[in-house]
Amino acid sequence: MMRAILLLALSLRRALAASRPLARACLAASLLLAPVGASSATTAAPREDGALPVLTLSVLQFGTAHWELDHLQRRQLDRAQGFELRVRLVADLPASRLAVASGSVDGAVADLLWVQSRYAAGTPYLYLPFSAQIGEIVVAGDSPIERLADLPGKRIGVAGGPDSLGWLLVQHAARQQGIDLARAAQVQFAAPPLLNQALRRGQLDALVTYWHFAARLRGEGGGRAAFALEDLLVGLGLAPDLPVLGYVFPQAWAAQNRALLERFERALRQGKRELAAEPAYWDAIRPLMRAEDDGVFAALRGGFVAGIPEPLDAGRIADLRRLLALTGAEPAQLLPEALFFRGGP
Repeated sequence: MMRAILLLALSLRRALAASRPLARACLAASLLLAPVGASSATTAAPREDGALPVLTLSVLQFGTAHWELDHLQRRQLDRAQGFELRVRLVADLPASRLAVASGSVDGAVADLLWVQSRYAAGTPYLYLPFSAQIGEIVVAGDSPIERLADLPGKRIGVAGGPDSLGWLLVQHAARQQGIDLARAAQVQFAAPPLLNQALRRGQLDALVTYWHFAARLRGEGGGRAAFALEDLLVGLGLAPDLPVLGYVFPQAWAAQNRALLERFERALRQGKRELAAEPAYWDAIRPLMRAEDDGVFAALRGGFVAGIPEPLDAGRIADLRRLLALTGAEPAQLLPEALFFRGGP
């Protein structure tokens, strides 16, 4: 009986020894067949089916971001950087923000104040600069208004509501001069197209409006810029070309897709360089601009190029955070530096 047990043990030992090379071979084969990288989104590597990683953005159909994204797609700058850009067009800002908040798209376009408000509410977004165009103060061509001190007693139309960045900035700069514009002027809030019409009809003396509506008004000969809101930034000790509009991405998603966002930022930079250097590229974009008039077309193109921001650095991020504080953000809840995307030169 003991002899039988010993023979059985010896047989099992030999069988195990013989199986070890096969086990090692199977392990090596499994490692070779395993996909490289635990998350294709994090590395922005092609998917297993060979397709490029996809970035989906929600933008306004006739918004200024659509101009550059259309150019980026037409020139295939996304594919040159190893990803595919998909654009979902919406009719208004609430729809765009809902799309990114619900996760049906990866990102959208928003202003700095919206990103700050989301952070304060516990929903952080990464902010990737899009434009430094903050807006303009527009008046009639024959208006005597030339500076901030000329606004008291005037009828002022404000686009974007009482919490719009341009209006908050104007009020803060006025307070620095001892002027409470909310009390010293007659203020009306309305949609930008309605404000443009009111200025033409003489129903308003000045507009605080978005840059592209101001450019359209000037291009049509319906007004002139009294002064730019960028001038007020300089008066407050801030850089004049701060990117107050950006592409925004939920922080958790952005952390998992950093490489994809870097590729997107490089494609954006290339597209902006091309649009700034070659006016002929704008011919294909013109239908999106709704600029039948050559003067309007030139004003819109020039305004877009003037608003192309420089990459963020520590100083510019500090100025953006100071701007948030000046416009009412709680110092303890300021958007942190880590949520500002820093791209290459």
